[in-house]
Amino acid sequence: MEFGLFGGARAKRGGPSGDSQGYGDFIDYVVAAERLGYRSIFLVEHHFTGYAQVSASLALLSYIAARTRTIRLGTAVVVLPWHNPVLVAEEAATLDLLSGGRLDFGVGKGYRDYEFSGFCVPIEEATERFDEAIEVIRKSWTASGRFSHHGKRWHFENVVVEPAPVQRPHPPFWLGAGSAESIRRAAREGYNLLLDQIAATDLIIERVGIFREECAKIGRVYEPTMVGVTRGLQIARTREERQKALQTRVQVIRNIGSLARGPGAERYADPNFDPETDDAPLLGTPDEIIARLQRLKAGGVGYVLLVDPAPSPATLAAFAQEIMPAVAG
Repeated sequence: MEFGLFGGARAKRGGPSGDSQGYGDFIDYVVAAERLGYRSIFLVEHHFTGYAQVSASLALLSYIAARTRTIRLGTAVVVLPWHNPVLVAEEAATLDLLSGGRLDFGVGKGYRDYEFSGFCVPIEEATERFDEAIEVIRKSWTASGRFSHHGKRWHFENVVVEPAPVQRPHPPFWLGAGSAESIRRAAREGYNLLLDQIAATDLIIERVGIFREECAKIGRVYEPTMVGVTRGLQIARTREERQKALQTRVQVIRNIGSLARGPGAERYADPNFDPETDDAPLLGTPDEIIARLQRLKAGGVGYVLLVDPAPSPATLAAFAQEIMPAVAG
């Protein structure tokens, strides 16, 4: 198995110095992850949350690129219906160039109503806007020179996107998906797959199987690192730490449960949700976490993206030293 990180920085309140501290701590966290052998960092993009989540993922990743040398830099995801696709192609290609070809380009169509309303984009148009935007971005990165595009939403005449990305024909495309049909579409259209952090282990294994089967059906060579499975990480060595971790898990579910969609997500809307029966997170002692990872590995999972509710280099180090060796290789 290989491991990366998922999530993002949060600006701390209290004026300019406080705002930069939240991002500074997160950047140090990613630098520590690279030193410890983690494969990647995937940053979210969100707007208008009130929680100071990352809104400019490509900009933050560009800074991280300058502070690192090997860790891959992923977006999870750039929500294409809100953006000019040519500008996105230029910014993402610049990041790929500056990082020496380390960009993993995750894209999505979005799902939060208030974000769409904030950008004055009808959420009902999300799918058609996404489809056209990704078409433009593919043209931008694969055209041999200038190209034109005349679609429903976007019109570009005789343009050339510069710079070209380092990775050819383009950086890997990643798509967040949950339903069987969207997973099959990801496989057919050349995307790698991002799976969420709240789905139960059996459901994750089922989804990986669907992706692998569709790849085999169309003759696409499958590699374990083509599917990134997001899992919460909470190492608890004592009874007290375990109880605190379970309470944190309940709060996490309350925060994101109402936003979850797809098969299996409905159980997180239950006000009587019991974290003791929740097998999605990597929660417990190192031995308990290893057992959960072994189960994922046996089900075909080869790439796990860790979400630490309280990002800490010490937790990264403990995971790398005590857990990672038991499931790597």
